[in-house]
Amino acid sequence: MLCSRKKSYFAAAVCIITLTSMVTVSYLRLQRLSHQPKVIQEGSKCRGEIANSTITPLKDNKTFIISPYFDDRESKVTRVIGIVHHEDVKQLYCWFCCQSNGKIYVTNAKIDVHSDRFGFPYGAADIVCLEPENCDPTHVSIHPFAHGNIDQLPMFEIKNRKAEPFSVDFTVCISAMFGNYNNVLQFIQSLEMYKILGAQKVVIYKNNCSHLMEKVLKFYIEEGTVEIIPWPINSHLKVSSKWHFVQDGTHIGYYGQITALNDCIYRNMRRSKYVVLNDADEIILPLKHPNWKTMMSSLQEQSPGTGIFLFENHIFPETISTHMFNISSWNTVPGVNILQHVHREPDRKDVINPRKMIVDPQKVIQTSVHSVLRAYGDSVNVPMDVALIYHCRKPLQRDLPRESLVRDTALWRYNSSLIMNVNKVLSQTI
Repeated sequence: MLCSRKKSYFAAAVCIITLTSMVTVSYLRLQRLSHQPKVIQEGSKCRGEIANSTITPLKDNKTFIISPYFDDRESKVTRVIGIVHHEDVKQLYCWFCCQSNGKIYVTNAKIDVHSDRFGFPYGAADIVCLEPENCDPTHVSIHPFAHGNIDQLPMFEIKNRKAEPFSVDFTVCISAMFGNYNNVLQFIQSLEMYKILGAQKVVIYKNNCSHLMEKVLKFYIEEGTVEIIPWPINSHLKVSSKWHFVQDGTHIGYYGQITALNDCIYRNMRRSKYVVLNDADEIILPLKHPNWKTMMSSLQEQSPGTGIFLFENHIFPETISTHMFNISSWNTVPGVNILQHVHREPDRKDVINPRKMIVDPQKVIQTSVHSVLRAYGDSVNVPMDVALIYHCRKPLQRDLPRESLVRDTALWRYNSSLIMNVNKVLSQTI
């Protein structure tokens, strides 16, 4: 009797497992099919208006499109970088128009809101759609519905469609310039240090800055170093200058910095070997190598397959200065002279210093400010004796006496080139 009962239990368990497996497989198949592109119109033309703004709101005013990018690292998809309300936006569709066969395909989008939202109602999001087969769409429209008139939808150019050789080795991404930014001298010094260290391109997501700063940016644009991405996020959302939500009615933190960083990675994925993610008052300073290229070659050799390199941030307080490099012609320029600030705050007990990054953009899926959220490659914390982030700003440890700070003159290795280059820029701008 006992043996018979055990057999019955076993048969029932097998039946339940089999049934569950069948239901799961059927559900996954339906999910996969629901994301397959479907033809809704034939013989149509892509007549929607081309969107030219960096930030384009959809009619729901809960979804904001930055830019779509072709991504074939896993499957053939269009990945749209956007900003969405994390609760209110539940369904979106990609409308692809194939000029080759005159068909319009609509597919269900996967909305992936980035985990680092820091409590704000709006956050960076990937809106991902499978592309139709036998079609390399050049434009896509995003819509909350699977039916409608494509003529009335804004169309977005899908970037990164063509694979090309890298045009530069290092691109620096700065996001976002806001608050009528006027730290002109430090900005010029940072830009010139980036160039000395190996950057050929600096991409700036600009919200606003001073008139004098505009003149400096114009110089660098004409030189070919700087690319400006207009970032009028406060025209669409209530922005916070803080990184965390504090129940003050704002929608998104730190002027949408995380969205801008993700857009910058995808924007440069096919044209830059490395992307440097830091702020304008930060410099990733090599201590064992003369520049980023030799440093990164060494780091890649030590850690093959690594795609993300994290560098430790160290504060050099702008309130503590030295009399060295007090250059009179610089004193009339607004901003901080970094050559006069070579004392850094000591490490705090039980406090981990934040990090910034140099990444291989082709190995990044999603990034935050101080770490990559999803990637194909490994991450490595670069030891402080190899490089550190020189960060000249207001002190964090305000009550420290000068003698408690660490004198660190590594920046002075570059003083001759830096002074000459800064003087050249100032002579042509200010």
